[in-house]
Amino acid sequence: MKCRTFISFAVGNSARFSNMSGSFRNDDEIIRRILTKTKTIALVGASKNTQRASNHVMSSLQEMGYKVIPINPGLAKQNAILHGEKVFPDLETVASEFHVDMVDIFINSQNAGQFVDEAIVIGAKSVWLQVGVIDEEAWKRAVAAGLDCVMNACPLIEGPRLGISGPEEE
Repeated sequence: MKCRTFISFAVGNSARFSNMSGSFRNDDEIIRRILTKTKTIALVGASKNTQRASNHVMSSLQEMGYKVIPINPGLAKQNAILHGEKVFPDLETVASEFHVDMVDIFINSQNAGQFVDEAIVIGAKSVWLQVGVIDEEAWKRAVAAGLDCVMNACPLIEGPRLGISGPEEE
C-alpha cells in the first residue's frame, strides 16, 4: 500500500535532516508547539485518491482531533467533500470562513513558496512543508514573518516521536 510506503519513506527522512547546504534543521520545540497548539489545519494539495499520502495524512490528523480543511482548486470546482470537509480552492477563501493555525503543504517544492507567502498573508501561526517539500527561502520568509515552520517532515511521524497524539485540550 502506498501509505505504508510513504510512512516508511518519511521515517527514513524525518526531521533530523540537513539539506544540501547543511544549514537547516527542524527544531523539536517548534514541532511540539505546532502540534500541541494547532487546532485548524489547511491542507494544500489534498487528494481524493486514497493511495495519496495527503489523503491518508488528512484523515489521520482528523482522527487525532485536528480540524483539517482540504485545499485543491480542481476538487473545489466540483464542490467536492473530502473526509467530511468542503474542499476549498485556496487559502484566502478558507481564511474568510475559518482561522487557520497551520498550513500543511503537500505540493512540489517549486510551488511551495507561494503557499508559504499566502499563509503569512492570512495570519496562519505556522507552516508545515511535508516530506520532500524543501524551500529554504520560503522557510526564511515564514520565520521572518513570525511563523513557526517545519520542513521535509510529516506530523504523523513527528507527533508520535515526541509523544504527541493531538492538540492540547483547552
